[in-house]
Amino acid sequence: MGQIRVRTYASRMEAEMAQGLLETLGIRSSVSADDAGGAYPFSLLGGGARLMIDENDREQAEAVLATLD
Repeated sequence: MGQIRVRTYASRMEAEMAQGLLETLGIRSSVSADDAGGAYPFSLLGGGARLMIDENDREQAEAVLATLD
């Protein structure tokens, strides 16, 4: 299965915090952001930082991230 976007955050920092939570629970994830490698953390270039997960982990990741909302 491929990677899917599970959430979009305003900044890379927010996405990385959520990523850290997922990874402590064994859910692999990555952050995709068009922010010049963090040089422009609130850049409007790419529409935010996208938290990507494996499609098979969607249900578990959604439940975990819902606790942050």
